[in-house]
Amino acid sequence: MSSNVPSSSSGAAGSADSSAPRRNSKRPKYSRFTQQELPACKPILTPRWVISAFMLVGIIFVPIGVVALLASHDVVEIVDRYETDCIPAEFINDKVKYIQTPGSKACNRTLRVEKKMKGPIYVYYQLDNFYQNHRRYVKSRSDQQLRNAKSENDTDDCKPEESANGSSIVPCGLIAWSLFNDTYNFSVNNSPLQLNKKDISWKSDREHKFGKDVYPKNFQKGALKGGASLNESIPLSEQEDLIVWMRTAALPTFRKLYGKIERDIEANTTIHVSLDNNYNTYSFNGKKKLVLSTTSWLGGKNDFLGIAYLTVGGICFFLALAFTVVYLVKPSIFQVPNGPFHLLNFLSVPHQQDIFILLPEGGLETHLTCHGTGTQEVTEPVYKGFA
Repeated sequence: MSSNVPSSSSGAAGSADSSAPRRNSKRPKYSRFTQQELPACKPILTPRWVISAFMLVGIIFVPIGVVALLASHDVVEIVDRYETDCIPAEFINDKVKYIQTPGSKACNRTLRVEKKMKGPIYVYYQLDNFYQNHRRYVKSRSDQQLRNAKSENDTDDCKPEESANGSSIVPCGLIAWSLFNDTYNFSVNNSPLQLNKKDISWKSDREHKFGKDVYPKNFQKGALKGGASLNESIPLSEQEDLIVWMRTAALPTFRKLYGKIERDIEANTTIHVSLDNNYNTYSFNGKKKLVLSTTSWLGGKNDFLGIAYLTVGGICFFLALAFTVVYLVKPSIFQVPNGPFHLLNFLSVPHQQDIFILLPEGGLETHLTCHGTGTQEVTEPVYKGFA
């Protein structure tokens, strides 16, 4: 009878378990992806791999740096800062008053060509301490108005230069209003150098951002004149000085293309420059520079790229040499704490590698040559390598 009791008890328990509602498990569905069990490649940075990687980077970067530096040094560049030298002596202490006084601001400069300049020679004006990236300045324009003549009155974003004398300004906004208005004329041996001002802007800007049917209107007619005026008989798509200026710079020091001299200028030539110093950079302590430059296959004169490549390549060479010396002079040494019986666990040694182990008893040295993954027993000093 006693034998039937356990069976009924177990049956009752089983029926109770089967009738009880199952708990909803929050365990996520098994996936090799979620459990991070997908096959993966885990590189092991052995000394040989590290040294080889640093050496390869050095071999690639150093020649590139040398070539970039030589290309930059082939560029001939003349830079002339003139905003201070073009101020008359009586206005040297009040430059703002001079620039705001009506009248001629003519100034003559002389440039000496030390090395032959091959055409085309690019003429730039450079401004320092001029923040074209200021948020209010950048937003003060109307792209719709620049593209479409029907959007002449679309000047909501152009404040404070949206209208003058009760009529909309075309082009409106602070960017157009502050258009650079210094002018340059060049001559060599009393013979004028022709300056080509065609195609100095981006083709995409001329064709897509400035309309062929949009003409200047009511421009620079306000109480305060900001910069250059525009010819009202020429559409905006052909006013390339304006197009170049409207592409705002990201940094406070920038250059913008003024024109191109389509001829060579021999070494030891003197270039005479007649300029009009009209643009006011004195109110914000700005600088103005005239730049004449040739180009190479890498662009203009800029040593930074070559120096950067040489620096990185040199550092990689030094690290490769240092790691090589450490690898050869002082290989990996592990101190085994307990003896005389030891278990050494080798974790994924990809190549045959020598490991020197110091055993505490008697100070004997054990030399192992390991490869792969596993556990190696060491019961006594071993002097010859084994796998």
